[in-house]
Amino acid sequence: MPEHTLSILVDNKPGVLTRVTGLIARRGYNIESLAVDKTQDPSLSRVTLVTTAEDVSIEQIKKQLHKLINVHKITELAPEDSIDRELALFKVTVEVDRRSELIQLAEMFKAQVVDVAASTLTIEAAGERTTIAQLEELLAPYGIVETARSGKLALPREKT
Repeated sequence: MPEHTLSILVDNKPGVLTRVTGLIARRGYNIESLAVDKTQDPSLSRVTLVTTAEDVSIEQIKKQLHKLINVHKITELAPEDSIDRELALFKVTVEVDRRSELIQLAEMFKAQVVDVAASTLTIEAAGERTTIAQLEELLAPYGIVETARSGKLALPREKT
């Protein structure tokens, strides 16, 4: 099934996110990624939601979402018409004599070390999901202790 990214502008009120995600869950679709925060207008929040569904089903989901009172706008973001990024934190085990090697690897991905402990480094990376996945694959042999990922954030590109 194809992946769909929806940008949903909603009222910044308690319970709105539950209604949006509940609608999708009730139809039997998994939410692959979910990111929410208020917009430049503090009364509104932007929900960036990624799910997999057939094109006909996603149209039905969008129609149902439009019926929710607190939903103002729904935009499906096609990859070629949008900019998307993900933020990830990786806590990686590393011996002292291999730290510089790991730091160089992070720099190749324009990532940065944000915490250093006796036996671990925490690396922050931002980029496209595929780039984050590649970095994670290269960090795995060192020993990833913990991972936290934001999920996809996306905005439409401006038409020129």
